[in-house]
Amino acid sequence: MPAPAAPAGAPRRFGSLGPVGLVLAGGISVQFGGALAVTLMPRAGALGVVTLRLLAAAIVLLVVCRPRLRGHSRADWGTVLAFGIAMGAMNGLFYEAVARIPLGPAVTLEVLGPLTLSVLASRRAINAVWAGLALLGVFLLGGGGFSDLDPIGVGFALGAGAMWAVYILFSARTGRRFPQADGLALAMAVAALLFLPLGITSAGTRLLNPTTVALGSAVALLSSVLPYTLELLALRRLPASTFAILMSLEPAIAATAGFLILGQSLSWTETAAITLVIAASIGAVRTQVGRGKARVEPTPEV
Repeated sequence: MPAPAAPAGAPRRFGSLGPVGLVLAGGISVQFGGALAVTLMPRAGALGVVTLRLLAAAIVLLVVCRPRLRGHSRADWGTVLAFGIAMGAMNGLFYEAVARIPLGPAVTLEVLGPLTLSVLASRRAINAVWAGLALLGVFLLGGGGFSDLDPIGVGFALGAGAMWAVYILFSARTGRRFPQADGLALAMAVAALLFLPLGITSAGTRLLNPTTVALGSAVALLSSVLPYTLELLALRRLPASTFAILMSLEPAIAATAGFLILGQSLSWTETAAITLVIAASIGAVRTQVGRGKARVEPTPEV
């Protein structure tokens, strides 16, 4: 898959590792936001938390970005609609998963979607090696198997992973078709509108509790506004296959967030798994940076 084209005249201030830094910062934000969301579920339920997260994020992005509604083609709107559907489905399925299984295993299963995308989308054999190494770490982080987990929760997590892969593809397309974060703001509004009836049916008046609204807004900022904006910007300059391999860091970040916020400790096996996924991600980054240097280096004169 070719790298998403950067907008004409886009600044290069982030340097060669700029997109990678954006992805990692987004991952840290989304996983700590996910840990906070787990503590909010007793107040509003999984669908209620998703509704609050998407609605608050949509309001913030629409106010900040003020996206232009005119001048877009039918294909542009189709891309935004698909992006919003994928975003809403990914969030809904994931929160239904963490309502049934622990955060670490849920993210571990979810990341299989981006890993699969990385293997299918890559044109270089070395990226398949990094994906395989990360996949080994993912299964180690899950204790080598998931037989003791709620099968419904496992199914939701795998579904969230599939939607994550779709999200990656349409995030890249949206970033190319819309300036700044305009497309993200519109897609977030689509996702919020889709989930609003589900949230009202599930949580009812609990969504109006001031404390619940405040916590839901914090989750929205950490898990939606910041990471999605950073990822969208990164995908303008980073191939989808490399972005997907970087997502293998999510279980490690989730385990750290679970330890700091939810009191979940790490075993030696989990520590080894974290080392593997970090090694795979570093390898993917080095491969991508090396390709970038090779493209810009002049050919020696003979």
